[in-house]
Parts: sequence; C-alpha cells; structure tokens
Amino acid sequence: MDRAGIETMLMNFYRHTDRDKIQFDFLANKPKPGDYDDEIAKMGGRVFVSPGYKNFKRYLDFMTGLFKKYPEYKILHTHNGSLMLYALISAKTNNIPVRIAHAHATAIPFDFKNGIKMCMKPMIKYVATDYWGCSDAAGEFYFTKKRWNKHNELIHNAIDVDNFAFNASARQRIRKEFGLGDKFVVGHVGRLTWQKNQKKLIDIFARLHKLEPSSQLVMVGTGELEEKLKKQARDLGISDAVTFTGMQTNVNEWYSVFDVFVLSSWYEGLPVVGIEAQAADLPCVFTDTITPEVKVTDGVSFLGLDDDASVWADKILKSRTHDRVSRFDELKKAGYDIKTEALRMQELYLELYAANT
Repeated sequence: MDRAGIETMLMNFYRHTDRDKIQFDFLANKPKPGDYDDEIAKMGGRVFVSPGYKNFKRYLDFMTGLFKKYPEYKILHTHNGSLMLYALISAKTNNIPVRIAHAHATAIPFDFKNGIKMCMKPMIKYVATDYWGCSDAAGEFYFTKKRWNKHNELIHNAIDVDNFAFNASARQRIRKEFGLGDKFVVGHVGRLTWQKNQKKLIDIFARLHKLEPSSQLVMVGTGELEEKLKKQARDLGISDAVTFTGMQTNVNEWYSVFDVFVLSSWYEGLPVVGIEAQAADLPCVFTDTITPEVKVTDGVSFLGLDDDASVWADKILKSRTHDRVSRFDELKKAGYDIKTEALRMQELYLELYAANT
C-alpha cells in the first residue's frame, strides 16, 4: 500500500466510505511496510501480507487460513492485473460469494513473468463473479469486449477535486523551496518504472530544453529506474534542468507548481494522475496509447509514441499554462468527484452483500 496509482485510488475511496457500514481490509503481497499502513490502521482497517506468488499452494493455504479466521468476509475485490487470479481462485475455493475482478490496465507489464500473466488473464472470467474496470478499454482488455459489454461496472478513478484545484500560494512556496523561480516547469507524477516510459520523457525534454533554456523537468515519485534516469539526464547534459523530488506527500500541491503535465506511458488503464492534473486545470500532453476516456477538459492533447521528440517538444511549448480556473463541474459531471463515486461504490457493495448473505 504505497503511494502508487491503484493504491492511491483505493485510499481515495476508503476515506470517503461510510466505515460504519463498510470496512476495508487490504491484502498485500510484499512484506515491506506501505506508506498508507498507518492511515489504514487509524481508520480501522487491517493489512494482511500473503506469501507472494512463487508458490500457489502456500498462497492458497494462507488464504484458506485467513478466511477461516475471519468468516465475516463476503466480498473479495481484486486489483493486481492477471495475478488477481490467485486471490480469486482462493476465494472461490473457500466459498466467498462475491469475487470482483477490477481491471486497471490495457496491457500486461513487460517483465520475465509476462508469458505466465498472459496465460492467467483469460482464466479470470471463470472464477470472478463481477467485472469492474476503471475504463472501457481496461475492461475490454481483461474480460473481452463481449463479456465487458454484458457485465461491465465502470468505476471511475475519482478524486477529491477541490483538493487538486490550482493553489497560487502553494505554487509560490514550493517553487521557492526547490529553486524553480519563474522557470517553465514540465511536470510528471508517477512511479519511475518501465510502464511509465520516463526514458522517452527525458529525451523529449532534452529537445525542449534546447528550444526553451528556462525550462525545468520535475518528476515526482520514486521507482526502480531512478538511477538510470538520472544517468540518462547526465549523459544528455541536462541533469541541472531535471529535478527528481522523490516521494511527496503533498502531490496535490505539485500540480499547481507545473505549467504543463506530460505522460509518456507505454500503456495505462485510466491514469489517476491525468484526472488530478486536469483538476488543477493543467494543460496535458499524453501518449495516444492512453484511453481517450481520460480526456475531460479541453486542455488535453495526445501524441504517438513514435512521434519524434521535436514534435512532442513543440506541442508542450505551445501548451503553456493559462489563467487557471475551476474544473470541478466538468469533472463531477464526468464522474470523477470522489464523494459521488464513493457513495455509488458503497451502494454496489451493499447490494452485492445483501444478495449473497
């Protein structure tokens, strides 16, 4: 339960759920303490840690013991791509009546387990009872277009829109703290990992920086590729113009610092950060591999991964920030206000619980 996209989305819903009616407990798959663990405990939730995915029998035995110790569980809600098959099989084996498979991506992460995950994906439909997704594109990818169209439940990656509204004082304070002054700031928020494709972002920025020497790339987040990305910036001679902030607890304020927001991801389901950036009325430039469903405001543009860095640089420069206004009404109408969406998900849980107990 670190500050990554799906985890942050879950916490958004958890904070806005009536915990007198519904309580969340979390099943993590790594023993390292998570950033959100303390907050979860304060809200009455628990974090259980599975043995991981190396041995399915050990995983199943653990889950069987968990369900026996806590027989009150009637709903299992899974989020971790093809690997959610482990938890879904365990829940079905232990007669958990509601087993929700929730799609969050439009591709399988590229790693050594890619082949195994591709084989697992089509098996999900045999053990899940309900099919949810953050976008139609993600739902169709995981459950097939036919099944998604028949059984879909679209759950928007909603946020506290007011919390991400443009904040002039936060902009001034953080820019002063990080020495950003009046620079043209290209912003990015996300895990520093292959999927997010920050390597291309740094290549794009190197071209942009030649055109606009006062520009600064600010990358909020941490990840396994951080050192490689820093080396890339050094090799390109732009390390002084690239700021790695590390993990930040006030990400909502950082959107006010940026002048343009860029995502160069290989793929996404529907990125929460894209909604957050629009809530701050930021111009956004995304790869066209990201579902167009992410576009809520008129400040969003899409470019191809194969488009030259010069094309990206030109689009980013032409997207310079304007007078920032409230986008609350647009985001709420599109279903991204957490207060409304959390209430809807809460009612879905209660309906499923009532129908299966």
